[in-house]
Amino acid sequence: MLDVPISLLDVVPVTGDESAEAALERADALARQADELGYVRLWYAEHHNMPGIGSTAPEVLTARAASITGRIRVGSGGVMLPNHAPLVVAERWATLEGLFPGRIDLGVGRAPGTDQRTARALRRGPGSEDLDAQLAELFGHLHGFAPGHPLEGLTAYPRPRSAPRVFVLGSSDYGARLAAARGLPYAFAHHFSSRYSVPAMRLYRDGFQPSEVQEQPHAILTVTVVCADTDDRAHELASAWALSFVRLRSGLPPRPFPSHEEVAAHPWSPSERELADQVLAAQAIGSPETVARRLAELVEMTGADEVMATTPVTDQDARHASLRALARLGSTRVADRAL
Repeated sequence: MLDVPISLLDVVPVTGDESAEAALERADALARQADELGYVRLWYAEHHNMPGIGSTAPEVLTARAASITGRIRVGSGGVMLPNHAPLVVAERWATLEGLFPGRIDLGVGRAPGTDQRTARALRRGPGSEDLDAQLAELFGHLHGFAPGHPLEGLTAYPRPRSAPRVFVLGSSDYGARLAAARGLPYAFAHHFSSRYSVPAMRLYRDGFQPSEVQEQPHAILTVTVVCADTDDRAHELASAWALSFVRLRSGLPPRPFPSHEEVAAHPWSPSERELADQVLAAQAIGSPETVARRLAELVEMTGADEVMATTPVTDQDARHASLRALARLGSTRVADRAL
């Protein structure tokens, strides 16, 4: 058993031989399954101009998932706040909280979520990179501005009785320091920035300042998890994600998520294979026993209070089997420890 709650992250992978509709239908199926299996929360990540990822609009996917489930918390992992006006973010996510009270998470980050050209098309101008200032403005819209603030009296509507729970996302020390200073829960992207996991999580915990929102630190570790009957089968299923990661790090133009046939036909160079092996080894991929052991190691190393698994597998049956196996590694008795 894993002694921390388990949640899920979905980027809605889209292969080159399927439609966007098929990928979104697969996202629906994942949401329903996650709810039935007892996962704590399900998040969607904002990305743009990436043909292999269908999660460009986390607020839309959140609304859809919340409408077809009954228990699980749903939200963003995350909304890239520099891409949006904080007032608009507050309005959209307050609306979601009003529609689904007590079930909405708003994870925010500062990464472009795309290439630099698309980032220029998204961003609003000078100063939009200052996540600390934008986060403060977001909280002002959600909870009210202090007297004398330039935006005092400006209110985000609708105004439900509760507000979405805000998390800070990060893949370096910046987000860890910001979440700690503001007394907010924190989620670290181990799935693509594994070498910074331990120092970032330590910075967060050591520097945490209690706030009205959060009295104790709460750190989520996001990990790529693929679970199958054997280690070899799990690595075979994860190889599409590994190839996608290699292409991204190589600076190649964005492409759809690789199909398993495409992976099998890919002429791996020695450097590509070495990078793929490195990224796979840092995650939790293998049989249930291997995955359980690896996740326990990561929790011990980082002090994570919660694990968030992302399973970028497009084979529907294999993905569902992986999620069922992972759910069996958790325990309903630890679910109450999640925020």
